Amino acid sequence: MNGAIGFGPALIAVLVVLTLAAAAVVRWGGLGQGRAVLVAAVRAVGQLALVSLVITFILRSGWLTGLFVLLMFAIAAVTSAARIRVPRRVGWVALALASGVVPVLGVVLGSGVVPAKPIAVVPVAGIVIGGSMTATSQAARRALDELAQRHGEYEAALALGFLPRHAALEICRPSAGHALIPALDQTRTVGLVTLPGAYVGVLLGGASPLQAGTTQVLVLIGLLAAESVAVLVTVQLVAAGLIPQPSRAAR
Repeated sequence: MNGAIGFGPALIAVLVVLTLAAAAVVRWGGLGQGRAVLVAAVRAVGQLALVSLVITFILRSGWLTGLFVLLMFAIAAVTSAARIRVPRRVGWVALALASGVVPVLGVVLGSGVVPAKPIAVVPVAGIVIGGSMTATSQAARRALDELAQRHGEYEAALALGFLPRHAALEICRPSAGHALIPALDQTRTVGLVTLPGAYVGVLLGGASPLQAGTTQVLVLIGLLAAESVAVLVTVQLVAAGLIPQPSRAAR
């Protein structure tokens, strides 16, 4: 018998209480709009309910699984481009994402470590794509903010003979690298501070702790590799002006 969480009135009540509590804290603590928390929670419930129904059908076909992974990637690219506020440069953002996601998924699937079965491919691909999306968004925003705030230093580097791309890299590369801090901290403290989702999910699904730990290690290191490459490519694209300041991207 597995330890999966069951659906019922108690679960619904807990979700409502937690959502309202989070919204109240955000609202009365001056951290933002409580409505944003409510909308996010409602969207999460609706989207996961829909995805659960869709995945039940998709997991019956390898081709449909592949299309679903591509859909996840496309949504991630659009979401990241919107977060960076450069929706018209979604192609370059997608390139940064793909540079990290494709090699990692290619290695774990091609090696046979992750079985090429829909039930295994979908969650692993979702985790890697989601982590790379967040890292790309953070890296680009940090890099662009740094270039805007230290524009004088950028101009000074140009005056010293630096090429525009090299001058931009000197300014934005260190701060953009901070986008890897969450992944690094999670990897360093796994099992000591947190038990991440993949571990808990596999464990609740009835697997042994050893199997859950093996899965989580693979996910964490794969995420770290994917995010590192995605951040590197993102910084290079920002320095080259291919992911520009939002005001310039709108022109």
